[in-house]
Amino acid sequence: MGARPPGDDRLLDDLESGRRRAALPDPTCPDGWRVDAALKEQLLDLFRDRRHDAWQVAGLFGFRDRAALPPRRLVEPDGSGGPAAIAGWRIVPGGTSVRRGAYLGPRVTIMPPSYVNVGAWVGTDSMIDSHVLVGSCAQIGDRVHLAAGAQIGGVLEPPGARPVIVEDDAFVGAGSVLLEGVLVHGGAVIAAGVTLTGTSRVHDLVDERVLEGSPEAPLAVPANAVVVPGARAVSGSFGERYGLAVATALLVKYRDPGTDARVALEGALR
Repeated sequence: MGARPPGDDRLLDDLESGRRRAALPDPTCPDGWRVDAALKEQLLDLFRDRRHDAWQVAGLFGFRDRAALPPRRLVEPDGSGGPAAIAGWRIVPGGTSVRRGAYLGPRVTIMPPSYVNVGAWVGTDSMIDSHVLVGSCAQIGDRVHLAAGAQIGGVLEPPGARPVIVEDDAFVGAGSVLLEGVLVHGGAVIAAGVTLTGTSRVHDLVDERVLEGSPEAPLAVPANAVVVPGARAVSGSFGERYGLAVATALLVKYRDPGTDARVALEGALR
């Protein structure tokens, strides 16, 4: 295998240190976020590099992947110190992998097995629970809890497309799925089992409106909204005859002290 260009390492180092992000908060943008399309294009170039390499970790786990995108080093080869100790991360044993170019903020906790892909950003004091995927370029804010089995999709292309974003203090329930550039504003609660894509509809029972995304402007969930799984009747004689319904998401209320108590994460778990 030939030597990798030094620019590859600079890009991944900048992402890991937080000097660069795939998307950044920007109040001048309509949705409050600005996408760094040039950075995402650079990441796509790494995927276009077809060379492969192999890595052995602690003599237990073997990997073979694109040479330009190795696993991230979390501890020293002898198991001591390293970035995890410096940042106060808690990476619980059991098969978690973090790819190079992923940013982990101070005191992040990751339960096994989980996967954090290149370009992802996970903010301070956030918790990634078991069987969670944080996809490429996904942006996870501070003090976010991604509960067991949550799937946060990756959005690498087209380069200008907004990645999935979960802002500060949000809660994403077990088994929920966020895809195609969905934006969950700060403090929102996505209940267990909710699936949202960029073009999903959320029926807002509080303000009696329908929130809908499009490929150009993916769905945005309002701050502090509580979204749960629901269903709506299928129109037409066939659907009515068989009593059919399709799944939908319902905004049932905004956060209150009762909601806060149910989604609070005990400090001991962090």
